[in-house]
Order: sequence, then C-alpha cells, then structure tokens
Amino acid sequence: MVVGSRFVIPEAELSERFSRSSGPGGQGVNTTDSRVELSFDVAASPSIPDHLRERVLAALASRLVDGVLTIAASEHRSQLQNREAARGRLANLLLDASAPPPPKRRPTKPSRGSKERRLASKKRRSDVKRGRSGRFED
Repeated sequence: MVVGSRFVIPEAELSERFSRSSGPGGQGVNTTDSRVELSFDVAASPSIPDHLRERVLAALASRLVDGVLTIAASEHRSQLQNREAARGRLANLLLDASAPPPPKRRPTKPSRGSKERRLASKKRRSDVKRGRSGRFED
C-alpha cells in the first residue's frame, strides 16, 4: 500500500479481522462478515523511515494501543468495499501524520489603519451604550 511519496507499506505488515456489521442488511446480515478491522503496527514497522516514525507516533498517540493503529470499517455492505475503505483511511491517516509541521508564524505589528479602525469602532460602541442611559448630557 503506497502512502503518498513518503513510504510504502507491504501487505504482510497489515492484519485484517472480519466480523458481522451492525445495522440493517436484510437476510444476509446474520451470515456475512462484512465489517473489517485493519491493524498496523506503527511502532515496530520497518516500512516507516526513522526520521518520520517519531512524528507519526506523536501525531497518532491518542489512537494507538501498544503502538498498533486499528481502523474499523463497516459503512458498506460488502467486505471488499470495507477493506478498500479501511486501507484508504489508513493511508490518509499516515499521510497526515507524517506531514511536516507548518512553518512558525512570524509575529507582525498591527497596521496604523487597523489600530484606527479598532479605536473608531470602540468609540461608536461607547456612544451607543452611553445613548442607552436614561439621562441626557450636554
């Protein structure tokens, strides 16, 4: 399975479990194992380069159980479609997790015009609130 241009995961590293899906499905619902649980050991995988492994583990920390990422797919009624959906989701997760962090924001000062607009809007708001009081000022 190709994960962008960053790395490739061989099929041997993926393990699948099948079970019965919940929800409607007609007469075949009790006999077909269409739900797919796809597991991938992120921590021990030799396919993920070492420079990306720490980034991926940190990004997916909340989803990992003992370094293993598990994805369940049961939105389709056929096992094959659920297998493809789970693999697609795994590829997207790994691609997003291995993306480099965005560049740091360079702080800038507010422009003179933005300061003037802010102060003018504060003055207008102040006038509105002063006008709500029951007394008149000269």
